[in-house]
Formats: sequence, structure tokens, C-alpha cells
Amino acid sequence: MGLLVRSLVLRNWRNFEEKSIDFSDGMTILCGHNAVGKTNTVEALQILTAGFSFRKPKPSQLIREDAASAKISARLEGDGRVIDVACEVDSKRRHFMRNGKKCTSQDLPESLMSVLFNPDDLSFVKRGASYRRDELDGFGRQANRGYGKVFSAYQRSVEQRNRLLKEDCPDLALLDAWDASVALGGAALLVARYRLFERLRTHLRAIYQEISEGEQVDCTYESSLGIDLAGRGRDEVCEAFAAKLCEMRSAELRRQQTLVGPQRDDLAFTINGRDARAFGSQGQQRSIVLAWKMAEVELSRELSGETPLLLLDDVMSELDEGRRGAMTRFVQGSIQTVVTTTNLGYFPQELLDAAKTVIMDE
Repeated sequence: MGLLVRSLVLRNWRNFEEKSIDFSDGMTILCGHNAVGKTNTVEALQILTAGFSFRKPKPSQLIREDAASAKISARLEGDGRVIDVACEVDSKRRHFMRNGKKCTSQDLPESLMSVLFNPDDLSFVKRGASYRRDELDGFGRQANRGYGKVFSAYQRSVEQRNRLLKEDCPDLALLDAWDASVALGGAALLVARYRLFERLRTHLRAIYQEISEGEQVDCTYESSLGIDLAGRGRDEVCEAFAAKLCEMRSAELRRQQTLVGPQRDDLAFTINGRDARAFGSQGQQRSIVLAWKMAEVELSRELSGETPLLLLDDVMSELDEGRRGAMTRFVQGSIQTVVTTTNLGYFPQELLDAAKTVIMDE
């Protein structure tokens, strides 16, 4: 199974003054009323594994009221290894450590990756394109630290180009230079993102068919460049990107923003050949996101050789009995899982008997 989270300590974190939690090798259920800190605990685990929080908070928002700083730390053990990871937060910054030495947030997934499933994810198919891009890029940043560097560099290039486009009389020679930079960085990101997408898509199709009793799902990557990315290398994509920027220059000067590139792309899902967003039932759309999260777990295993930590934040109450059953069968397959809930009745007794339950109200 690889590394497992053995314990977590929270100090002045969100609503906690001090809290320690030990975890089982299999499933740990955090049970309690709303607002007792279940999601805050999941967020801490995500930060110490993925290196980021799904809430995208400012550092000051992570600190308990009336406290000057906060700290979270976890012990990871497995295969004869012991790794201590920590994050200290002041009002302006987060500081990460591994085994007592300073590190970056990008270093943390190299110890242990995580996959988070929360209620917002249930509208994965119907929400805006940025949500699906963030999901793909968040996984990519964990899976490969190089992905995170390429992603950040591209974001900075687009931000600089957009600033130039917003000027009253942009320097066109300087804009040409930024076009070249954006095309080069965007091509690198697109090639990496598409390769990751293709591997997730393979798992998605197989898992969905299994949990939906034979229905077939598919997913396509919709590039704003208007090209099929399959089989294309970075140079070819860069050339197409540069040509598209040239084509769109008048529109971009008028609208004062970059209108093409990875930040404009989307994923489109179909079920038995029909658009899942327009024609899929709520249950089918939820099956897609369930299969997507399972696909992330499987690909994590392939890429890192380690089983990731699975974080399920209050999703059992949102799934029907059939999909809860599919999730239950999946987590019983040797994956460490942390689940939050307000009601233990959502879980079969067999699972409760094997799981560790932590009552968060105490």
C-alpha cells in the first residue's frame, strides 16, 4: 500500500485550538454535526499531501481567530519509511517542511498524493469550464512537479500579456514578444495536459462502464486552438498556437484579454454518444464524477507506485444507494480513506465494523 497517514495534529487551525487524530490503514470516518471542523480536517490533509487547498484560502483565513499563526503536521509511515510533513501559517504566507527541513508545496505530493471528492464536485459535468480545467491541472500538479512549473510559468505569461492588452496603446513589437512566450509556454502545458487527460480518459471509460451496468461514457478535450491535440508534439502545437494568436489579435486588442490557450479549453462528456451535460440525468452525471475520481486514484498508482490518500468530504449523503455501494466497494480495495459525515446510517454495518470512527463533536 505504500505510505499511510498515521496521525494529524492541528494547532490554531481554522476552528481548532488543538486537535490530534489518528487514522486507520483502511477507512477512518469523521462523524459529527455541521461546523465542528470535519471539512477543516480534510482540508489540512489535502494541504499536507497535495500541497494546496480546494478552498483556495488566503493564509490569514487558515488561522484561528485571535491567534497569530497556525500549524498542521502529519506523520506518514509505510514500507519502512517515516516522513513528517508540516505547514506553518502566518498572516501572509505558508511555510512547508518535510522531516524538519524547509520544502515547497510542490515537494509534498512526492511523499503522498491525495484525491479529494466533495459535494461541489457532484456538478462537475454541468459547472463552468474553469472547474474542469482546475480539476485536471490540480491532479497534474500533484502527479509531476514539472507540470506545476510549466503551469505557473504559463499563467504568468498570460497575465503579463493581458496587462499589455489593457494598455491604451499597446506596443505591438512587445506584444509580438509576448505572443512567442505565450505560444511556447502554452504548447508545453497543452502537450502535458493532453497526455494526462488521455490516461485519465482510459480509466474513466472502463470504470464508468463497470459502475453503470454497461453504459458507455467518453470524454473529449476541446482546445480553443481549434485543433486535435492527439499525437501532436510541442513544436507543432506551438506553431498552431502562434498562428491562432495572430488570427485573434484584433479581437484580443478590442476585448483586452487573451482569448485562446489552455485557460480557455474545456472537457466534454458523452453517455452512449449523447451530450452528458444536455441530456444526462443527475444520476448519470454523478456517476461520471465518481468514475473520474476513481480514475485519478488508479492513475496515481500508475504514476507514483503509491496508493494515494482518498478524501471523501460529505459526499455519501449526496449519492443514491447504488452509487454509495460503488464507492464503498472501491474504497474497500486497499486504499486509505478519510470520510466525513453527519450520519453513520449512510454506511453498511460491514464497513462500519472494519472502519475507525472518530466522533468530532467530542
